[in-house]
Parts: sequence; structure tokens; C-alpha cells
Amino acid sequence: MLRWFEHSRVYRPSRDWDASGADLGRPWEDLIFPAIDGVRLSGWFFPVAANSPRAHLAVLICHGNGGNISHRLELCRVLLRTGMNVLLFDYRGYGHSEGASSEEGTYADAQGAHGWLRQRGFAPENILAYGDSLGGGVASELALREQVFGLVLQSTFTSIPDIGSEFYPWLPVRRIGTIHYDTISKLPRIKAPVLIMHSRDDEVVRFRHAERNFAAAREPKLFWEIGGDHNHAVSSDPERYWKGLETFLAMVEGSPEKSRGD
Repeated sequence: MLRWFEHSRVYRPSRDWDASGADLGRPWEDLIFPAIDGVRLSGWFFPVAANSPRAHLAVLICHGNGGNISHRLELCRVLLRTGMNVLLFDYRGYGHSEGASSEEGTYADAQGAHGWLRQRGFAPENILAYGDSLGGGVASELALREQVFGLVLQSTFTSIPDIGSEFYPWLPVRRIGTIHYDTISKLPRIKAPVLIMHSRDDEVVRFRHAERNFAAAREPKLFWEIGGDHNHAVSSDPERYWKGLETFLAMVEGSPEKSRGD
């Protein structure tokens, strides 16, 4: 019963698409590709024009714990404004992806998406790991397992036990929990530049999580405050959101080299 409760709080997938990649009104591809353990995953790829100055770069989006890729088109729209290609995929158990969700499964899924980008021709040092909420825990692990040129954590908690203890202070969450996504412990080991984006109005993942994550991250790093509640961080002020991404990219592109995670 405890395991069911824990799993149901962390993973809230939806199988039905509420939109299509075509709704952005630009070229896109509907994908099926394997995770590193062979589970078949669903994803959408949005290529940018070949003459874009950042056409050699790709963003790999690890989304939050609810819904599926069809609920992330606004995020894709803002990311595409940077001139980078965008890959959005569903974890196992979400959308049209096979399987059932698990912590290690999501890590394998992200590595599968990273592998698809490499096969598409993107060098590992030209892939940006992007994590939204739960996806920040996934993207952080990806930055340790695979080479990336940067890591973006938007509305991301320090760890599942930390946030679980806030929501359920009467339960011994730290003692009985089996799902961790321990982002804060991984950040000191990640050598890639890090962007932390968070809103003070986030009612789910409190601002202090972002502050602690930022303190744990290595240089170079950037903290960018955004607006809106937990589920409307992009739509509340897309312009400010985009400026944060551009500021981070300018910082990374001005660095003497692109780093990789251990």
C-alpha cells in the first residue's frame, strides 16, 4: 500500500494526447525510439532551419510528472525561439510510450533520447539537458551519465524525500521512501554549466529548493527568477523565460570550452 501511494504521488501519467506536434505550425517528426533497455518510447522532434546559427544544437526535454508531451507545446515554442532543435519525449508509461514508470526507467529513457539525438548527427557536446520539475531529477542524472553542454533545471526540487517530507510531515518519508531523484547530491558532480529557473510563486516546489540547488551546483552557473505558479511558469511570462535561456546560452557560448558531467 505504501509503495502504491508513493508511486501514485510521484508519477501521474496521461495516455491520451490533447494536442499534436503539428499544432505549432512548423516542421516536426513523430518518433518511436528505444530506451537503452529496449522499451519503446514516443517523442516529437522539432528541427530548426539549417541556416540557424544554433542549428548544430539540440535541447532534450525531460518533462514533469504529470500529463505527457502533448501538454508541453508552449515550452517547445519558447525553446525553438532560441534557434535550437528540440526533442520532447515521454517516459515509459506516459503518452504513447510502452512500459510502466520507475526512477531507473526514466533515467534509461533519457539516455535513449540522448542516443537518438546522437544517431541523428548531434555531437554529445551539442546537446542541452532540460528538466522541468521531476524532469530536473532525470536531466541531472543524464548529465552525469552522458556528455551534455549544459543543464537547465526549471521548477525542480532538491529531492523526492525533501519535498515528500514537506507535503506529508506526519509520514516517515525519508525512512520508507524508495524513489529519490536526489538532484541536490548530483549537482556538485556535474561539470556542465547549470541554469536554475524558478518562481517565487511556485506553490508545489518552494523557492528554497531552487536556492539550495543553485548553492550546490558548480560554476559556471546562472540563477534566473521566473513568474507564475508551478504549472504556468512558461505561459505566465514567455518573454522573460526566453531571456533567461538566451542569457544562459550566451554565457555558455562565451566559455572557452563546453564541459561534460562525470
